[in-house]
Amino acid sequence: MEGEEQTSIWNKETVPKVMKIVSTRLPQRDLISLLLVSPGLHRTLLSSPSLWLAIDLREMNNAGDRLIATVSLPRYQHVKQISLEFARDIDDGHLEILKNKCLDSLQGLESLNLNGCQKISDKGIEAITSCCHKLKVFSIYWNVRATDIGVKHLVKNCKRIIDLNLSGCKNLSERSLQLVADHYQELESLNLTRCVKMTDSGLEQILIRCSFLRSLNLYALSSFTEETYKKISVLSHLRFLDLCGAQNLSDEGLSCIAKCKNLVSLNLTWCIRVTDVGVIAIAEGCTSLEFLRGNKLLQISPNISMKRFVISHKLMSDFS
Repeated sequence: MEGEEQTSIWNKETVPKVMKIVSTRLPQRDLISLLLVSPGLHRTLLSSPSLWLAIDLREMNNAGDRLIATVSLPRYQHVKQISLEFARDIDDGHLEILKNKCLDSLQGLESLNLNGCQKISDKGIEAITSCCHKLKVFSIYWNVRATDIGVKHLVKNCKRIIDLNLSGCKNLSERSLQLVADHYQELESLNLTRCVKMTDSGLEQILIRCSFLRSLNLYALSSFTEETYKKISVLSHLRFLDLCGAQNLSDEGLSCIAKCKNLVSLNLTWCIRVTDVGVIAIAEGCTSLEFLRGNKLLQISPNISMKRFVISHKLMSDFS
């Protein structure tokens, strides 16, 4: 009897306490599996609201119906993060249902990842952003249906965005950049990879008005001029800068960018006009740089100056 009593105490008290600690470090999908282990563990996990602040449906099938069913559960009434990256079978209709049926549960949402959800258009963006006024992070990578109208809905509904990923949204124009510049002066991260319709005037507005940017990704954009690249120098907080494919960037422009003294990571792959002169300017100006990508990735020891690293390893040939 004593053994049975100890086992009962173990199952009812010790196991739930241990699992409550362990569960905070588990992926959400494993956490859900734990709900099925025992009624006691089920009750213990559900009594911890902090465990149910994220919904992860990445790469799942039937993601639209799953999302509606999940958000409807009481345990997700304070959800802060939703990831639907490359999830399948989700479209505008699902987001409109969320708006109509789950509005209260989405009021505290802070991060929404719609990367690769190509069935979502401006209509879906309008529906979901109208529910999430506290949204800080919005990512919609590789969406060819989104237009400037979708961005207009975003800036109207979500005033707190500090991290914005528009990578691969090839139908966005400089109008979207103007909207972002007008409404998100506190923006810290912006990804414009392959947004091929962007022009100098739009990017310049971002550089002038979004002075707190810490990360700027301009990967595979060759249309910007040297004069615009020079204006990147005003971003005193910038730490990450990707200029891969910046074919109009020369040593003169790079010398201006060298004024961004807080840069930690810089990508200059396929910057065909950059020579030793520009790289040395970066070495002298960006003393915090840890990663420099030319034709290959370079990792710099924090115990060695960037200038000495560049010269002693003869890296200038990588950029010639």
